[in-house]
Parts: sequence; C-alpha cells; structure tokens
Amino acid sequence: MKYRRLTKEQLEELHPEFINFLATQSITADEWDNLKKEKPEVAEEEIDVFSDLIWEGVLSKVEYLENISERHMHLFHLTEKEMKLLSVKIMNPEIDLRTEVGFGWFKRNYQSDFVEYLTASKAYGEDKNVDKFEIIKQGAVITKGELYQWFEQIVEH
Repeated sequence: MKYRRLTKEQLEELHPEFINFLATQSITADEWDNLKKEKPEVAEEEIDVFSDLIWEGVLSKVEYLENISERHMHLFHLTEKEMKLLSVKIMNPEIDLRTEVGFGWFKRNYQSDFVEYLTASKAYGEDKNVDKFEIIKQGAVITKGELYQWFEQIVEH
C-alpha cells in the first residue's frame, strides 16, 4: 500500500465510487459479499488498492497545506516543480495560534519582534504525491491557501 487505507467513514462516503471501482474489476455485489466471507485478505487488498487510487486523485490536485500548532504555522504551496514553505514562529509563550484569541493576537502583531518568519522551497523527490502525503501524515490539512496567499502578500511588501 502506497499511502494509507481510507477510514470507515471515508469509505462509506465514497460508497458509490467503490461500487464503480469493483465494477471495473468485474466484481458484482454478490461476489463482493462472498469475497469478504471466503477470502477476507483479498477483500482487504481491494480496499487498499481503492484507497491508493483515491489518495492519488486527491494528492494530484492539492495545492496548499497548513500545519498549525501552538506557536508555529507551516504553510505550504505545492507548485508543479517544488514545495514552497512559509513558516511562522511566535515567541510569545502566552499565545496559542490554534485559538481564536491567539490567532487574533497574531493578526494584530504579525510585524512585531515576537514573530519570526522563514521561507524555503524544496524540489520534489521521486514521487511528488508521496512528498505531499508525508506532510499530511505529519499533521497538515488540505486548504484553499487563503492564509498562505495573505502571507505571501505581506512578505512581498
């Protein structure tokens, strides 16, 4: 398995797609029920293949990821050729960026000495989707990139 198995909730949400996937494998509903009972390991493999296909589709479209912790923000822009990072570090120990109050403090004080910025970029390895997935495994979430774009404008000025 290249990525990770979809959760039960994700699989339920993608039930119609999974049925289509099984149909492309020429597996009917009755055959699927039989497979789960008689050869559960084969059924598990089918779920893993389906999960990887879904992840491939999602990862190929991802452009922005965010990983926000108590005092750090790691904002990624995943371009065609490289991964760009905008990193923010808060030096005020009383601030938690994950809270509304903490993030409000940051928006008011983003130019203060209590905030450090770092930008970096890195070329993808052999498989850009695997690189993206590694960032997600570390806690990042897929976003539309509004925060990254806001920062990009601040950094440029």
